[in-house]
Amino acid sequence: QVQLVESGGCLVQAGGSLRLSCAASGITIGNNGVGWYRQAPGKQREPVAIIKSGGTTDYTESVKGRFTISRDNAKNNIYLQMNSLKPEDTAVYYCKILTVTCWGKGTQVAVSS
Repeated sequence: QVQLVESGGCLVQAGGSLRLSCAASGITIGNNGVGWYRQAPGKQREPVAIIKSGGTTDYTESVKGRFTISRDNAKNNIYLQMNSLKPEDTAVYYCKILTVTCWGKGTQVAVSS
């Protein structure tokens, strides 16, 4: 049974930083593509950052230069370092293994102005 458990969300002031973590179990991340998505209130879930199976990364335009996605295959974890946070980054953040359909429960990030 695949499980994804996100953590690290918090309430921070604009300009602050957070590091989100995602622990995967029931599956080896290996060379699968992985990503972080977010869903703000009243909006659709959107991709934020992805590491493709070949290792290249891709970011949504609004977070380029501020967010960094990484993975630790030994720990079977995925991370999202978020710097210079803005109020518009407020959302529930989810990690995903791109070849798997399930989602975790997410972690709430709230950025105050």
